[in-house]
Amino acid sequence: MEVSVLDIQGKDTGRKVELSDAVYGIEPNNHAVYLDVKQFLANKRQGTHKAKERAEISGSTRKIKKQKGTGTARAGSIKSPIFRGGGRVFGPRPKDYSFKLNKNLKKLARKSALSIQAKESNIIVVEDFNFETPRTKSFTAVLAALGIENKKCLFVLAESNNNVYLSSRNLKRSKTVINSGLSTYELLNANKVVLSESSLEGIEINLSK
Repeated sequence: MEVSVLDIQGKDTGRKVELSDAVYGIEPNNHAVYLDVKQFLANKRQGTHKAKERAEISGSTRKIKKQKGTGTARAGSIKSPIFRGGGRVFGPRPKDYSFKLNKNLKKLARKSALSIQAKESNIIVVEDFNFETPRTKSFTAVLAALGIENKKCLFVLAESNNNVYLSSRNLKRSKTVINSGLSTYELLNANKVVLSESSLEGIEINLSK
């Protein structure tokens, strides 16, 4: 499919680029997308949750009342889970939620995500740009020119660009990544995916090899 290349003023440069059908035009594999998104979210979990069980509670080990004759249930420890301040039964423990996925499956998921966005005309290609100094106002002007200032957008660059990254960092709805750092979750979480012209080759190479 052909897409027009825009400049950062939002004007058509008169050039078009061909987006590979092998990357942007496949039949999306929903299960691959599900697994890759699930892994992305699972890997972000800290897993540091912890509750104290009865052996970890500070308290006396004295038997709190006599065994018989009280008219109530027998009780041997103030740290019992049935008492307020006692330990928790089967409480959460620290856990690693991360899991691994096959590389080819992850590539399929990312191609599926790009194909979904391409099919819905959510991909914008802009010519390469840079800022003289990091400035949020400069990046906001680019968003306004492209008509996406009120949308969640993902900017994909060919290589790390500190000025562009720092200019976009304070904006809640915008994120900047390089082509080798694409994730299925971020691709699908964006309303618009903005690809720099020089990033296209790297994306196709990374997802085709």
